[in-house]
Amino acid sequence: MAGIGLSWPSSNLTGRPRLISRPSSTRCCLSSVKMTVSVDQKKKTFTLEKSEQAFNAAKNVARSSIELWIWLQELMPGGVNSPVRAFKSVGGQPIVIDRVKGSHMWDIDGNEYIDYVGSWGPAIIGHADDEVLAALAETMQKGTSFGAPCLLENVLAEMVISAVPSIEMVRFVNSGTEACMGVLRLARAFTGRSKLIKFEGCYHGHADPFLVKAGSGVATLGLPDSPGVPSAATSNTLTAPYNDISAVQSLFETHKGEIAAVILEPVVGNSGFITPTPEFLNAIRKITKENDALLVFDEVMTGFRLAYGGAQEYYGITPDLTTLGKIIGGGLPVGAYGGRREIMEMVAPAGPMYQAGTLSGNPLAMTAGIHTLKRLQGSGTYEYLDKITAQLIDGILEAGKKAGHAMCGGHIRGMFGFFFTEGPVYNFEDAKKSDTAKFAKFYRGMLEEGVYLAPSQFEAGFTGLAHTPEDIQRTIDAAEKVFQQL
Repeated sequence: MAGIGLSWPSSNLTGRPRLISRPSSTRCCLSSVKMTVSVDQKKKTFTLEKSEQAFNAAKNVARSSIELWIWLQELMPGGVNSPVRAFKSVGGQPIVIDRVKGSHMWDIDGNEYIDYVGSWGPAIIGHADDEVLAALAETMQKGTSFGAPCLLENVLAEMVISAVPSIEMVRFVNSGTEACMGVLRLARAFTGRSKLIKFEGCYHGHADPFLVKAGSGVATLGLPDSPGVPSAATSNTLTAPYNDISAVQSLFETHKGEIAAVILEPVVGNSGFITPTPEFLNAIRKITKENDALLVFDEVMTGFRLAYGGAQEYYGITPDLTTLGKIIGGGLPVGAYGGRREIMEMVAPAGPMYQAGTLSGNPLAMTAGIHTLKRLQGSGTYEYLDKITAQLIDGILEAGKKAGHAMCGGHIRGMFGFFFTEGPVYNFEDAKKSDTAKFAKFYRGMLEEGVYLAPSQFEAGFTGLAHTPEDIQRTIDAAEKVFQQL
């Protein structure tokens, strides 16, 4: 693997990566300090020494006496580029990843993990898929960004439109945050109204209007609504508890004729895995229609994961607008929003609502997305995801309860989660009753057993087609061992 200022031995991308047993060296861009790595493939003690040193270097703090890396440059706040990666809620040092393949990942200390984060969702067909890598290599010969239309945009757009029930037109962007920003502006432009209803614990990216009772990293770090967000930016954001129909109805009555849209994760993944009650989504669809407001499904996580047509196909409920991300870029930065033609034609240059992006629809993200979606069209895809994920979560919950721990959880297809509380969990307030200290101990124990889960009680987990029955059984065996030690 090559990186800025450092070099690691690369693995054979046509097969399963192997642990490196020969000495290797790394060089910082401003330092000639070298290190030697020796890994006994037969028996290896779990260590995060190099990850700790790299993370400390990234935070620009004092080095250990070994001083492997000396970085004389301005680095990253907290040592990371996204807060949950810092392991604040689970304790200990974050691990620094060297390479990934299939359902596994390897850190720079040579530790191997079964991965249930999947780059936070995109790796549904497995990391570094050979077919996707080959397609990307071919596309790169033509260039990485045109800043102009390309045929690949048309191909992926047609695939998305044919798959997702609500989407008749689509606009590609570069992240889920950007997609949600665009869809909010569009909902306001189309309805001529300003107010938005979101749900407590649901995360729709880090744009100012959404950072009100948000989930994900905000919940993980225990942060209040973010500093730097002026009150004016959130004055039109209304919130309700997830799964609470009466609260939504009350907001519409109080703000009659003012609400542009309701946005929600149809299955919550950003305050842990929380499913809607049987009547909830239908009721929200009915309320929005009665009040001439738009219903927006944030399917950045659930899109192409719960079903090929997303949660809206799975539940049989069609929103007015949808946001997508993650899977449709096959692991490259991507986002999209789409919906009914009459609404989408408000977007410039077809209409007056402005939104633009230099790298939007870039050929690499489009290529990875096209080949990922093609693979998901295969026979038995979602049946397999459902089978292995059910085995995984049922095994973990059974092991935990057998060891005397209060737990609850569930799954849908390739998405799952569990809480250290008796449950049931219907919303973020219920989720916050979880024993987060116990989760942190469980997390660190599983890490030492070679299982990489999301480093927060308030994040969903993901399985993919590359996970094998052996991966699942090894994970359950590890959980049984760790539960006995809690």
